[in-house]
Amino acid sequence: MGRAYQNRKESMAKTSDAKAKVYSRYGREIYVCAKNGGIDPDGNLTLRRLIDKAKKDQVPTHVIDKAIDKAKGGAGEDFITVRFEGFAPGGCMVIIDCLTDNNNRTFGDVRQCFTKTKAKIGAQGAVAHMFDHRAIFEFKGNDEELVLDALMEADVDVSEIEADNGVITILAPATEYFKAKNALTAALPDVEIDVDEISFIPQTSKVISGDDIAMFDKFMEMLNDCDDVQDIYHNAEIEE
Repeated sequence: MGRAYQNRKESMAKTSDAKAKVYSRYGREIYVCAKNGGIDPDGNLTLRRLIDKAKKDQVPTHVIDKAIDKAKGGAGEDFITVRFEGFAPGGCMVIIDCLTDNNNRTFGDVRQCFTKTKAKIGAQGAVAHMFDHRAIFEFKGNDEELVLDALMEADVDVSEIEADNGVITILAPATEYFKAKNALTAALPDVEIDVDEISFIPQTSKVISGDDIAMFDKFMEMLNDCDDVQDIYHNAEIEE
């Protein structure tokens, strides 16, 4: 569990370091969330999670405030969530989540990423069943029993918990995110949660080697250059 997640996290870190794009994507996601669920983070828990995540990724306050102010007006673009699935270079599986105001444009942009790297876009559900949709928490600590007891007491359906080298990692169903986070902060009020997100975790990994590595990197770079792409999940493990 830990290794597969770490590989994905490190790969995303390499391809998501363009600050302007990160700010833009957070701004769009916060705007859509606030417009659809309300601008008050106390009443819109998904918005609160997004704001916390944005701050952790060092998104400036003015970017967050601007997105919420835009949603407050009620006007503006109408975005929808679109998901694409398929097989990236090297045969690894990939899920691509987008926010778009023009589905035809987004489909064309994403399909081009597959076509130009000899990858294969699939139908909806083609690979999603091979990923687990999970809430992930990671923080420094050693007392796995204490953490597990707190989660069990709060009736959290824990998928997996692991203590390794002074770091505790917890996986729970995505639907249990807020219940799990509230249980953790109540039991460990001073804890600083280093990883706090909802993600797709691959059930298996696929080693990418040889010429496929360069093509896979190109595929990821092209996707990250697409304005409508918000998140990319894959099961690739790059051979060193």
